[in-house]
Amino acid sequence: MLLGIDIGTSGTKTVLFDDAGRPLASRTAEYPLYQPQNGWAEQDPEDWWRAAAEGIRAVLAAVPEARRQIRGVGLSGQMHGLVLLDADGRPLRRSIIWCDQRTGGECEQMKRAVGERRLIEISANPATTGFTAAKILWVQNHEPELYARCAHILLPKDYVRFRLTGEYATEVSDASGMQLMDVGKRAWSPELLEAFGIDSRLLARLYESPDVTGTVHARAAEETGLPAGVPVVGGAGDNPAAAVGTGVVRQGAAFNTIGSSAVIYAVTDELKLDRKGRVHSLCASAPGKWTVMSCTQGAGLSLKWLRDTCCAPEVEQAAREGVDPYAVMDRLAAGAPVGADKLLFLPYLMGERSPHPDPLCRGVFFGLSARHGRGSLIRAVMEGVAYSQRECLDVFREMGVPVERMTVCGGGSRSPLWRQMLADLYGCPVRTLQADEGGALGAALLAGVGAGVYGSVGEACDAVVRYRPPVNPSADAPAYEPYYKLYRRLYPLLKDSFAGLAAIR
Repeated sequence: MLLGIDIGTSGTKTVLFDDAGRPLASRTAEYPLYQPQNGWAEQDPEDWWRAAAEGIRAVLAAVPEARRQIRGVGLSGQMHGLVLLDADGRPLRRSIIWCDQRTGGECEQMKRAVGERRLIEISANPATTGFTAAKILWVQNHEPELYARCAHILLPKDYVRFRLTGEYATEVSDASGMQLMDVGKRAWSPELLEAFGIDSRLLARLYESPDVTGTVHARAAEETGLPAGVPVVGGAGDNPAAAVGTGVVRQGAAFNTIGSSAVIYAVTDELKLDRKGRVHSLCASAPGKWTVMSCTQGAGLSLKWLRDTCCAPEVEQAAREGVDPYAVMDRLAAGAPVGADKLLFLPYLMGERSPHPDPLCRGVFFGLSARHGRGSLIRAVMEGVAYSQRECLDVFREMGVPVERMTVCGGGSRSPLWRQMLADLYGCPVRTLQADEGGALGAALLAGVGAGVYGSVGEACDAVVRYRPPVNPSADAPAYEPYYKLYRRLYPLLKDSFAGLAAIR
């Protein structure tokens, strides 16, 4: 048996799997998000540990034989968060997590210290507020007395590892989102550490994702019920772990998650850089592989906004039928033609990250007329999200990243209409998973490789991950192209107007 622990933003999910990847027991424990100021986001590392320990105890209680049969533990977790520990391993402050936006000034400081082009050459990414390096600089600048007491810098999942094993360790997929690594060399960058004034001794030891990083120690065994000595592997950041859980570990494969936000994640055999800073490049959780990743801010969020503001009749109908409101909205949208009766939607309700890193842009209905009903509005929103994903995929292809097959997951994957839109716009088959356990399964499979259950990450995925029949591009595919071309023209035309709107006081 294998244990996968996924430390997310809303909660930690702990899943016990058998060696065939079948879930045997699962537990999710939630915890708060703190926002002491507008744009700030923090969490207490102790909450993560309490949630992980609770989850482990629960799944072991559900499957009593697991305590004797568990082979390894894998960790996945929210990326980019900053955990500062003192010399005794105690957190010095709440973690500044991935969605915190306080570090705009520090990003400018990073560009001045290294040069924008050089920063991308080494870290494979532009200076980004959500990444860890800028957060370290913020603490240096605003909490210098606290930073002076810092003895260890960890990422969220690696704090849970520390509590399990006593080891200060991380792995390359998560660490490459800190902007402190030479991503091509899969090692910490002396040049970046010197430029940012960060002592290398503060950083954890780097491993590959399936490597054993330590074993469960006696105190953790008492707190969790795990046997002492069980190996704990490197694991992965949330998206790299999800890639393993969806079988996306070889070049040519990609996955597209459509939740509140949306991610496209593709695997490459060599490091690919976007020197324009529109998408991110990271180390993959499969050794010797890299990834390219886009993140758009408003995907399922846009459809939820429309549901909550405009679709009360569909919500009421769904209640009468005993179905999900999105299923009713899906049927209504399917009745509108491709192009939503010449209505386009820009899904920038939360600003944007990929391929337009612009926090000031906002959502737009373009072409709205008195003849448009809710069916056209729903379809326009769904098409707008699909266009935003195609725009990111076009950047991948411009970079020479091959995408031959796409796996779609998240809430949006449940819509047959959305899946068909994506297949038509991507020009490749789109498939879904028979069972979607996401990051927890990916972490468990990495644990299985480290424990010798599987010979490699690829072998683990081949043995476990199963797909439903794909959706292929349809005869409607060419009809989307003129709308997509117009969609791409709208952001450049409106960019200055977005900034002008934000400047109004």
